[in-house]
Amino acid sequence: MQPATVLIISVGAILIGITGFAIYTSFGPPAKQLSDPFEDHED
Repeated sequence: MQPATVLIISVGAILIGITGFAIYTSFGPPAKQLSDPFEDHED
Protein backbone atom coordinates (compact mmCIF):
# COMPACT_ATOMS: atom_id res chain seq x y z
CA MET A 1 0.00 0.00 0.00
CA GLN A 2 1.00 3.58 -0.49
CA PRO A 3 2.22 5.41 2.64
CA ALA A 4 -0.43 8.09 2.14
CA THR A 5 -3.20 5.47 2.15
CA VAL A 6 -1.92 3.96 5.39
CA LEU A 7 -1.77 7.44 6.96
CA ILE A 8 -5.32 8.30 5.88
CA ILE A 9 -6.69 5.00 7.19
CA SER A 10 -4.83 5.44 10.49
CA VAL A 11 -6.06 8.99 11.03
CA GLY A 12 -9.61 7.97 10.11
CA ALA A 13 -9.55 5.05 12.55
CA ILE A 14 -8.25 7.30 15.34
CA LEU A 15 -10.98 9.89 14.68
CA ILE A 16 -13.70 7.23 14.66
CA GLY A 17 -12.32 5.81 17.91
CA ILE A 18 -12.26 9.20 19.65
CA THR A 19 -15.79 9.96 18.42
CA GLY A 20 -17.07 6.59 19.63
CA PHE A 21 -15.45 7.05 23.04
CA ALA A 22 -16.94 10.55 23.37
CA ILE A 23 -20.44 9.30 22.54
CA TYR A 24 -20.05 6.38 24.97
CA THR A 25 -18.87 8.74 27.73
CA SER A 26 -21.70 11.20 27.06
CA PHE A 27 -24.63 8.80 26.78
CA GLY A 28 -23.42 5.47 28.17
CA PRO A 29 -23.07 4.23 31.76
CA PRO A 30 -20.24 6.69 32.65
CA ALA A 31 -22.69 9.57 32.03
CA LYS A 32 -24.32 8.91 35.41
CA GLN A 33 -21.13 10.14 37.12
CA LEU A 34 -21.12 13.45 35.23
CA SER A 35 -22.46 16.52 37.02
CA ASP A 36 -24.20 19.54 35.58
CA PRO A 37 -22.35 22.69 36.66
CA PHE A 38 -25.48 24.82 36.20
CA GLU A 39 -27.43 22.65 38.65
CA ASP A 40 -24.52 22.66 41.15
CA HIS A 41 -24.43 26.47 41.37
CA GLU A 42 -28.06 27.57 41.34
CA ASP A 43 -28.72 30.98 42.83
